[in-house]
Parts: sequence; C-alpha cells; structure tokens
Amino acid sequence: MILEAKMAASCCTNGSVSTRSGDFLLTVRFVEEGENPMILGNPIARGNTAKIYLSDNKIVKIFNDFLPDTESIKEANKQSYAYSCGLPVPKILEVTKINGEQAIIMEYVKGETLGDLMFKNKEQAEYYMNVSVDMQLKVHSIIPEGIESMYDKLYSQIETVNNLDKKQKSYMLNKLGSFSYENRLCHGDFHLFNLIKTETQVVVIDWVDSSAGDIRADIYRTYLLYSQFSSELADMYLRLYCEKSGLLRSEVSQWAPIIAGARLSESVSSENSERLMEIINNYCPII
Repeated sequence: MILEAKMAASCCTNGSVSTRSGDFLLTVRFVEEGENPMILGNPIARGNTAKIYLSDNKIVKIFNDFLPDTESIKEANKQSYAYSCGLPVPKILEVTKINGEQAIIMEYVKGETLGDLMFKNKEQAEYYMNVSVDMQLKVHSIIPEGIESMYDKLYSQIETVNNLDKKQKSYMLNKLGSFSYENRLCHGDFHLFNLIKTETQVVVIDWVDSSAGDIRADIYRTYLLYSQFSSELADMYLRLYCEKSGLLRSEVSQWAPIIAGARLSESVSSENSERLMEIINNYCPII
C-alpha cells in the first residue's frame, strides 16, 4: 500500500465480541454512530484502501467507506496470525469503528522504513535489500494454517479484470491451477517501504494481501512492484533472493502473467496498465 505513495512521490449496539482464527484471538468492539468521536488530525500515510494516523502513541488505520464491512477484521486476522507465528509484526490492539468508519488500532512501531533509509543513502541499497530478503525468507519459512488461499485470491482477482481477452483469462486461470507447491505464508505486498527498522529489529507491516500459497508467486509480486519504478532495484532483489534460496529466476518468472493479471484488478493509480498487459501478452498473445 505505502510503496505507491512513497516511490511515486454488523452490529448496531455497543459491546464487544471475540473472534478466533487459527490459534489467535481478537477483540472487536462495536460502537454506535457518533460515540466517542476521535480527533485524529492529519494522516501520516495514505493508501488505496485506508488512511493511517498516529494517535496516543498508537497507529490508527481508518478504512475507506467503499470497502466491505468485513475489511478491517479480515486484515486484523491476517496480521494477528503473522504475529502469532513469532514474526516481528505490530500487535493488533483493537478492531472498532471510529467516527462511523471501520478501523484497526495497533501498536506503534518507532523507526524508519528501509525504503526511506535506502533513499537517504543509495550506496547502501544492496545492504537494505539483503536485510529485506532475509526477512522475506523468514516469512516464507512458515507453513500457514487458517488464512486466505492464494489460489482463491488470485482466481477471484483475474476473473474480475474486464480488459483481458477471454482466451488470455482462460489461459491464466488454467495455468494458475497447474502449479504444484507447498503452501507457505506469503505477504503479498513485500517491499522496502513495508519494513520498519527500529533500534533492535526490522518489523513487517501491511498484511492485508497475505495468503497461503507459492513463495515463487510472492517473489514475483515483489519483483513486479519494484520494476514499476526501477528495473535495477527489481533485478537486485530477484538476484539476491535466488542466491539465498537456491531458486531459479525462471521458476519465479512462471508466475509473471498471473501476478500481472491480478495486479490489473487492483486499479492502482500509479501502476501502468499497459506495462502489465505487455507482460501478459509476452506469455499469452492475443491471436
């Protein structure tokens, strides 16, 4: 969510319920419209789905009103699951409504993103990329339970894309079903601006797109995000990941048309849809 901003410059009564997913537990508080209105000031970050505020030494994520009512609990469940796995992730404190909008309140992590640090000292780009790859390898080492399937997520995204040729869409959906792999935890939006360096560790944020799936797809997704802004940075990332993991670049690239097709469904303003169509056409040209 933050990469685009940085690199491109139902319940009607008060109360709470508990929701369990896997081995973790969240408390969800429901409030009436107008109860305890919170003055948040200006957001410290904006994304396609939400605005981020710092209030009372906590992070408050306010979701845009066009999203489903389940969006906040869905993301909170994913982030809480990653936290329960022992990964360095901000702790979810509450899922609630603030000023009538769904929100997540979470632990504030003080530090700078690896992306900001890299741009301050570009000579250290490979160092920061190495740090990020090491963290992604830790994420990918986890065999997940009870979180969204990558297959279902990608299938749904590709099905909703209107500007894909029928044959191309059929090709991608068939190819998606042809892969065999062991499910691993995949972040889905892993890049330098979603990694915060504190005094003691690197913390991974923004888990909304996480799923259980093929790490090669997650790697290509990161490569695709970097290549939007810098082919040099993208190539550095993929080289380092392949060197550390033993994967081949060709294994990762098999996912290119599927991940590019799914990316089309996101309608990201800073993304170039022609670039994505070019990737798809290289693998499945319109005949």
